[in-house]
Amino acid sequence: MMKQCFLFAAGVLSLLASNAAADDRYQSRPPVIVSPDLTAPWVMQLGGANVQPAVYATRPVVRQAVNPNPMNNPTDSQAVNPPVQRVIQPRGLFARPIVQPVAVVRPQYPAIRGQLDPQFLPQIVDYQTKEKPGTVVIDTNNRFLYLVMDGGKARRYGVGVGKPGFEWAGAHTVTRKQEWPDWTPPSEMLAREAAKGHYLPAHMEGGEANPLGARAMYLGSTLYRIHGTNAPWTIGNAVSSGCIRLRNEDVIDLYNRVKVGTRVIVM
Repeated sequence: MMKQCFLFAAGVLSLLASNAAADDRYQSRPPVIVSPDLTAPWVMQLGGANVQPAVYATRPVVRQAVNPNPMNNPTDSQAVNPPVQRVIQPRGLFARPIVQPVAVVRPQYPAIRGQLDPQFLPQIVDYQTKEKPGTVVIDTNNRFLYLVMDGGKARRYGVGVGKPGFEWAGAHTVTRKQEWPDWTPPSEMLAREAAKGHYLPAHMEGGEANPLGARAMYLGSTLYRIHGTNAPWTIGNAVSSGCIRLRNEDVIDLYNRVKVGTRVIVM
């Protein structure tokens, strides 16, 4: 009798142990299926570029590629249309604002503001004139500055000139030259720009941010100058308050060729 009771108790304990084992946390369980909305960010973060996460397809956000200077290499399709990354935006708990990627631009094709027409780059041209070699002649209508040379030639530069209402013509001489000139806007300019909501500094030291650029050649006793610029994309346009502006590299070249006393004709 005692032996039968013992066997019965052992059977009960075995049954209880098997039920407990079924609830053991180390036992294999069916895989937990997680929505791809939740897994996508982690897969993208941990899997690297070779893993394609399963996310709901949304409309890619593409920022228009910056068009570099096509004149440098017009046959290079990668330069004209640089690659742009596409962003797939996951939805759900981990969704974040869509970020528009910046287009990849090759270092040799820097993004610039506008393109300079090649005709405004420095070049030697045929130029027939009665003016003596060394004279500077500025054709404001065509936006060219000529440094007269011997033999019917001239060194030509592209320039920016006075905007409508600020045109002028005349003959002066270079009375002063200055490297990295400072700038003191005249009171008339300060008042004029303030009326438009543009407040100019009363004085600005010379430097790369200075509107007069790298060099200045002062004309007679006027406020007009031949000078550089911090906005090279404006060359070839009527944009100034009467001064003649060149790209910094061009005004440095001209500055080294022109002396105080040089005759300057503006027409």
